[in-house]
Amino acid sequence: MSITNAVATAPPAAWYRSRVWRKLGRNRTALAGGIIVLLFVLMAIAAPLIAPYEPNVSSWLTVRKPPTAAHWMGTDDVGRDVMSRLIHGSRASLSAGIISVVIALVIGVPLGVLSGYYGGWLDAVISRVTEAVLACPFLILAIALAAFLGPSLTNAMIAIGISAAPIFARLARGQVLSVKTEDYVQGARAVGCSDLRIIRRYILPNIFPPLLVQSTLTIATAIIAEASLSFLGLGQQPPDPSWGSMLNTAKNFITQAPWMAIWPGIAIFVVVFGFNILGDGLRDALDPRDSR
Repeated sequence: MSITNAVATAPPAAWYRSRVWRKLGRNRTALAGGIIVLLFVLMAIAAPLIAPYEPNVSSWLTVRKPPTAAHWMGTDDVGRDVMSRLIHGSRASLSAGIISVVIALVIGVPLGVLSGYYGGWLDAVISRVTEAVLACPFLILAIALAAFLGPSLTNAMIAIGISAAPIFARLARGQVLSVKTEDYVQGARAVGCSDLRIIRRYILPNIFPPLLVQSTLTIATAIIAEASLSFLGLGQQPPDPSWGSMLNTAKNFITQAPWMAIWPGIAIFVVVFGFNILGDGLRDALDPRDSR
């Protein structure tokens, strides 16, 4: 009976989820981050509807024009509307951030769970490979992989995802090592549950909160990485817009047309700031040691 009770107490209770939402609702900083992220996501989804001009249509009559009533953020070196390109560029930057993190989760979490749950030689091999990859700076590794795969937004997302995977593998391993010693996991093993069922039913739900927080913070890092790769010509390819490629173009006209660099720079700063403060708020709300 005691074993059965221990197994039954494994999943998080409804009151825990309610407490998380209540703490998030009281955290104004996290709410501000969530609103910022939501606004940028909506902007990316509705880009064709809200952009005043086609992002790739140029006009030699409006080359490097400062902000006016017709072009609120000015025009670029070939007369394209900066605001329209900024709005459409949000699709590439946000997609790269989110998809890269999904790739990192798909690669890193299974490796971390296997390493932490089974231990032994498997843990030793995965841990040494993870440490070797983490020894290389994240952005340098992403640039090397993107250069190897070839310049494109898809390859940039793959490169960023592979570079971020060791972060999730190490986090998942540490969480599994902590969770697998809990009574409900030992009880599930004692009553004959298979390893797959224990991992799916008891391990993964209990390591989800820290993975969610890390995912939110890594999206911000991935957006900066995508902008860096596009700036170097390894990400989104012209004429399709992305914030990094817009900065790459703007660097040649920083004195003649500073608005070309100001607006994509502000967009990157604001969305990264939004994801970071949202991640900090989630970390506080999901912390089981905080009973407020």
